[in-house]
Amino acid sequence: MKPNKEVLKDFFVVSADSHVNEPHDLWSTRVPDAFKARMPRIEVDAQGQKWFVMEGRRPSKIREAPRDAGVDVEAFKEQDTDERPRLDRTAGAMFQKVGNIDERRYRDMDYDGIDVEIVFPNKGLANWSSPDPEHNKVMCRVYNDWVSEAFKGRNRSLPVACIAPADIEAAVLEIQRVARLGFHSVMMPPLVGKRGYNSPDFDPVWAALSDANLPVLFHAGTGKDPRTAGGNGGAVINYVVHAMNTVLEPVVQICSSGVFDRFPRLKFATIEAGAGWVPYALWAMDHGYEKHAFWVTPKLKYKPSEYFRMHGHASFQDDPIGIETRHWMGVDAVMWGNDYPHLEGTWPHSKEVIDAFGDITREEKAKIIGLNAARLFHIDVPEALRVPAPKREPASA
Repeated sequence: MKPNKEVLKDFFVVSADSHVNEPHDLWSTRVPDAFKARMPRIEVDAQGQKWFVMEGRRPSKIREAPRDAGVDVEAFKEQDTDERPRLDRTAGAMFQKVGNIDERRYRDMDYDGIDVEIVFPNKGLANWSSPDPEHNKVMCRVYNDWVSEAFKGRNRSLPVACIAPADIEAAVLEIQRVARLGFHSVMMPPLVGKRGYNSPDFDPVWAALSDANLPVLFHAGTGKDPRTAGGNGGAVINYVVHAMNTVLEPVVQICSSGVFDRFPRLKFATIEAGAGWVPYALWAMDHGYEKHAFWVTPKLKYKPSEYFRMHGHASFQDDPIGIETRHWMGVDAVMWGNDYPHLEGTWPHSKEVIDAFGDITREEKAKIIGLNAARLFHIDVPEALRVPAPKREPASA
């Protein structure tokens, strides 16, 4: 079997959703002394079980890397990329845990056919778990400094900066700082306490992002502990309702409240939440805007759905429904990512997933697996692999 890189060589492929596994002691070794006792840490109970403890979340049991893949991890680290097809996703997850950010990551990218990746945190997805805004701010700044250092000079990996939005003045300053550090995007949690993103209070944040030309990303499952349900289907409930479904709220908030009338340069994306939900959400926003017009404020220049089509994006890793509904949301709004190295991701079988897109044109595929993300994240694309830039305009005024 040939590496996917050879098979996908006629496309410019961008994973809009990849992850890096930070050191367990990242925050405890870098924060001010006043916060050290409150940082994520490993604790061992009386039975010798290790637990990962983080403020605002239930402790997580640390399990040894699974070995049911039938793969020797040490041997795996020494294998060439041509041997990788024998390994399943479980092995891929083990590899990321035992490896640092080095050339092995890029061998994995080459095998999967990825030219550029947008890198999200792993443990850092819980940067906003604490109810204390100061705690969030410290967590985000430490992560931003570390990931900027870790991927310095790695042009194929573009890390996303974490912004703590509860303290708006501090958020603006951090947006300006990470822009100077060279970040291409920022992420904020879908949920931010009782104050939603529809509040005009966040206008300084949107202004700072617009000035820096940085898109804002809402990654599924951030902002609170998604492990809310337990037993009797709890794992499924948590995944669908308390993780993926959380991105719906910020989308509706910013598309229905006049944010884009005030900040027409602002762009956003939902990450790792699939795309199949978007068409119904667009219809429902317009339906509510029209049927409840007596109560709706402010009056918008366009329909809420049209703001999504002009400014929004949704990324998926394996979503056949999302592919089928691309005509409802606009193909230019759809992005793909392999979610490396998570078990629900597509590495190292991304080619098979892309091949299963179904009845789709070559131009549509090129946009979905790379060119849409390249446009959003300001990534240079080789001239031979480009397609004409889209005109993302509303259907009607």
